[in-house]
Formats: sequence, structure tokens, C-alpha cells
Amino acid sequence: MRKLIIGFLALASVLLSVNTKAAEEKQVADKTVQVEKKEAKSEAKPEIKSTLDVEKEQVSLHQFVKEKIIEGGVTFMSIVLICLIIGLTIAVERVVTLNMATSNVSKFMEKVKESFQTNGIDKTKELCASTRGPIPSILAQGLLRIDEGVDNVEKSIDSYGSTEMIRLEKGMSWIQLFINLAPMFGFMGTVMGMIEAFDQIQATADIQIDQVAGGIKVALLTTVAGLVVAVILQVFYNYLSAKLDSISEQMEDANNSFVDMLVVAKKMVPKS
Repeated sequence: MRKLIIGFLALASVLLSVNTKAAEEKQVADKTVQVEKKEAKSEAKPEIKSTLDVEKEQVSLHQFVKEKIIEGGVTFMSIVLICLIIGLTIAVERVVTLNMATSNVSKFMEKVKESFQTNGIDKTKELCASTRGPIPSILAQGLLRIDEGVDNVEKSIDSYGSTEMIRLEKGMSWIQLFINLAPMFGFMGTVMGMIEAFDQIQATADIQIDQVAGGIKVALLTTVAGLVVAVILQVFYNYLSAKLDSISEQMEDANNSFVDMLVVAKKMVPKS
């Protein structure tokens, strides 16, 4: 997981440098475009407008996102982008881990019951040790204390089950952190952009509505970006939470079935 996060951080730094260079190029291009727009206003024709509309439709999604990141300001937009990259890295890793932890509990418990009745405790321990997932690990821990009585086995299972759930919930708090941070940085970028826009209004005697509207638009882009990132990560967070609840229910069912199996086996043992 650390290697994944380091790799995505390296990718984020590359994106920052690329966006910074692109922002500088865009500033120069914007000045040229503004001059061309003023010259073309009086000579504009319907054919030219239709051509521009076609070109806008042909712009790729990647190019559109890149332009909006540059328009929103490299500093805060890059921070929001880093929140998305790190949050997605952790979320994808958790999705893979939890999917691997999910198993067919009923089928596995049938194998455990059959092995316990026919092959004994040692073979059942080997079965649990060779099966991947939190439930086999919990049952293996209970089998280690089977000589101490059913009550001690049940306590051991409950204790080890809590430890397994903590391990499975690892990383969830970080996803929640980035869900909260992304819109916060977006709002902060908006506030800073609005401050700069009002500074320009205060410093300029001749106020033009397009300058004010452009500055406000740029400021609001960071808020949109932060909310989009928060929505994406929230979807992953809810999916992972539902997955954890499902695994918790499976663990409870497996533990109860295992304890019941031990109780029945103990009753079947003849007393001396």
C-alpha cells in the first residue's frame, strides 16, 4: 500500500509541474485570445459561430478537465487533485482487500464440520490455516484453545474477531479525511479567488462586467472540483462500509455455528 501511495504522489507531482507550465502558457494565450475576440466581434459571422461550436463539441474529456484545472488555479486545484489520487489509492486497496476477505461462509463451515467430525482437530486446524480470509483465521484461533473448554473458545473467538475487524477497517478513516478535506480546500480556493477578484475591482477605476464574472467563475471552479472529489470518495466509502457490515455478519454467523458445533461434539463425548 505504501508503494502505491508513493507512486501516486510521484504522479501527482508530475501533474503539478505540467499544470504549472500549462497555466503559464494559458496566460499568454488568453491575452492573445482577448485581443482577437475584440477584433472579431464586429466581423463575426454565423458560419464562424457554428465552426466554434463544432470545435467545442470535439474537445475531449481529458482536455476539458485539464482546462478547468488550469482555469481554477494550479495551487488549490492541485491540492484537491492530490486528495482524489491518495483517497482513490486507499479506497481501491481496501476494495481489493475486502473482496478477498469475502468467502462463502456456509460452504466453508460445511467443510469445517465435516473435517472436525471425520478427521479430527488437527486436520481442521490445517484446513483453517490453509484457507484465506478472516473467518478461517478466527476459527483457527478458537481451535487452539479447544482443550480449555467451550467458554474459553468463545471468548478467544470474540477477542480475535474484534482484532480482525480493526484490521479490515484500516484506511477507512483516511478516506473520510480526504472526503472532508477536498471540499474544504475547494472552498478555500474560492474564497481566495473572490478576494483577488475584489482586489482587482478596487484597483481598477473602469470596471468591466466580463472581468468580474471571469474572476468569480475561476474562483467557483475550485469549489466544484472539491465537491466532485468528495462525491467520488463518498461512494467508495459507503460501498466499503456496506462490505464491512456484510463481513461482520458473516463472522457472527460463522462463530455461532462453530460454537454450536463444539457444544454438540462435547455432548456426544461419553462421560467416564
